[in-house]
Amino acid sequence: MQNGKQGRVLIVAGSDSGGGAGIQADIKAVTVMGGFAMTAVTAITVQNTLGVHGIHEVPADIVAAQMRAVLDDIGTDAVKTGMLHSAAIVEAVAEELSRLDELPPLVADPVMVAKGGASLLENAAVAALREVLIPLSALVTPNVPEAEILTGREIVDVEGQKAAADALLGLGAEAVLVKGGHLPGDLIFDVLATQETIQIFSSPRIGTRHTHGTGCTLASAIAALLAQGVEITAAVAAARDYVHEAIRTAPGFGKGHGPLNFLAVLDDEDA
Repeated sequence: MQNGKQGRVLIVAGSDSGGGAGIQADIKAVTVMGGFAMTAVTAITVQNTLGVHGIHEVPADIVAAQMRAVLDDIGTDAVKTGMLHSAAIVEAVAEELSRLDELPPLVADPVMVAKGGASLLENAAVAALREVLIPLSALVTPNVPEAEILTGREIVDVEGQKAAADALLGLGAEAVLVKGGHLPGDLIFDVLATQETIQIFSSPRIGTRHTHGTGCTLASAIAALLAQGVEITAAVAAARDYVHEAIRTAPGFGKGHGPLNFLAVLDDEDA
């Protein structure tokens, strides 16, 4: 826990029955990073390490009502969005956030495709993300395929990541983290851009299939740290270290893309 403060994080995302991504990963990551997780579930997925086998969308008014119930009573120090699935849900989430007197840091993870290839975001929702959610965001965390869809730019290297980040800043986000894990190479480069600076983080690639939920976990870990008052660059650096160790020590569950070791930080502290 940073600064002795347990920051409140409202997570707006879909449920993963396999426990490796979505709301389940978000809750674990926020908790391990010292935060208090609250949720508004956007969809129920039938999912395991082999893929997504079904999606049941929660009505947009129920998503908004979950958010309102939490915000009007408990409040929040940060918001993290993940799988929003439809334009109606994106718009409902943005409307609920816009009614707040003061918007806490919003970490928007534009979840579009599951690790196994299933689509988690309807095409019509992409425009809504650009128009109503990204402008509210303190940080947007797309991977390379998501950044390509959001910007219409092909990304093949770090320079492409920088250009995409700049384009997303132009949509109104305060900061953008373009993750490079989908690009080839022994090193993974992530580009963090703000209106003032561009920073490049790197880490060695770990040869493993157990990477399910890395994007959800990273964004939620960042949100938990922002909720505790940690500066954004330090929050990104600490969250990246956490996810790297969580991948390295993954438990190996499942027959496909397995989950991370969410207790990686606790293991490190106990060592």
